[in-house]
Amino acid sequence: MVQTHSDYIIEIQHVSKCFADGKYVLSDVSLNIRRGEFVTILGPSGCGKTTLLRCLGGFLQPTSGTITLNSQDLLSLPAHKRPINTVFQKYALFPHLNVYDNVAFGLKLRGVERQEINRQVKKALKMVGMTDYEWRDVNSLSGGQQQRVAFARAIINKPDVLLLDEPLAALDLKMRKDMQLELREMHRQLGITFIYVTHDQEEALTLSDRVVVMREGQIQQIGTPTDIYNEPQNCFVADFIGESNILDATMIKDELVHFCDVDFPCVDKGFGEMQAVDVVLRPEDIYIAEYQQDNKAHENLWQLKGEVKSCIFKGVHYEMAVLTDNGYELLVQDYHAFEAGTYVGLLIKPEDIQVMKKERTENTFLGEVLSDNQIRFLDTKWQVSAEQLTGLTVGDAIVVSFGFDAVVLEDDFAEGQLSGEVHFILYKGNYYHLTIRSESSEDIFVNTTDVWDDGDQVGIHLDTDKIRIKKQEI
Repeated sequence: MVQTHSDYIIEIQHVSKCFADGKYVLSDVSLNIRRGEFVTILGPSGCGKTTLLRCLGGFLQPTSGTITLNSQDLLSLPAHKRPINTVFQKYALFPHLNVYDNVAFGLKLRGVERQEINRQVKKALKMVGMTDYEWRDVNSLSGGQQQRVAFARAIINKPDVLLLDEPLAALDLKMRKDMQLELREMHRQLGITFIYVTHDQEEALTLSDRVVVMREGQIQQIGTPTDIYNEPQNCFVADFIGESNILDATMIKDELVHFCDVDFPCVDKGFGEMQAVDVVLRPEDIYIAEYQQDNKAHENLWQLKGEVKSCIFKGVHYEMAVLTDNGYELLVQDYHAFEAGTYVGLLIKPEDIQVMKKERTENTFLGEVLSDNQIRFLDTKWQVSAEQLTGLTVGDAIVVSFGFDAVVLEDDFAEGQLSGEVHFILYKGNYYHLTIRSESSEDIFVNTTDVWDDGDQVGIHLDTDKIRIKKQEI
């Protein structure tokens, strides 16, 4: 179907937000939202999702970019004049007003007649399941009831767009599940556009028509819940949405990929031949059974064999860590338990392998030549050999490259040539791929078998013999 311009109620184009400290919380964000759509903005704390919502609601002004609603400039309108209402995590109810007066507040400000206010308040309270609570003190209500009142107050003004900023985060698990279903039904009945912010992946997949995954102020992927889960576009999305096995692989040719030291048929095409890629295997898509040593048929049936190292009951299924004979640890989920110590076979079907392009194959930084044996990058001076600087002169702008194995991390951050913080950890089956945020706010990528925690302060050693240097092309 051809999408027409009028199908979009909100158009966000190249929006950035920089605070006084110079840090960009949003960086060139563009997103179009269809009329009547339920869109969830999903990401970890600090990714910029709430900042984007506040820009839409009029509580923050972007540093640059445009936002339109119904093709009209939204940024020139103050918050109270935008046809947008917001439901906050902390409800923001008026404690001195009862339920009825909280819900009726917006209508009274607009001078709506009393009889019409009464009709609309009752209709709104019925929609959120709060009939007969009109005269209750809001402070006497439970958290779930207060949240329902907040919903009623938001929808009674019939906004074009409803913004929801983690509105269920303060509720217990059962209440949150119940409210998710009621929100979907409320959206269906109202027919207005919902823009929902959460860090809860399951919530996003349950509620949304489309999910927008964000990281560090940038959109990583936009798609339906099914697309986001089954076809992640990069390792961050694959790791953040549900459980995943993410492994290094080589695309041998179309429909044939090599990982875990085995060639696997797959359905992916267009990656080229003998190209480095990543593969994603969802734990529930790996078939597992006890391996029968004396059964010849089993020898050819299973692509991988290994020993179960742990088995944990998760309520609906069992989750097992399997160490394969060739040294890869895979997470497997199944309705049957295979206890630790069980020798098992694993089977992966072609349609259950998701191939992704590698985001990077080495570290790359810009720098400059300081002398015939010294360069600067990452705000640090490094000694290199004269041979590494062949053809370069002092003052040249350069590109510095080195592999992930050229970096060694130390427990004591003061012992390194520079220091940093573990910023992101990705397990690749038999090693960890770490993102280290350096003092200069640039990311260094490291492969290691050592176990680190997110937020660890580390010292960074670099084997300068492994550095490759070339002149920067202008």
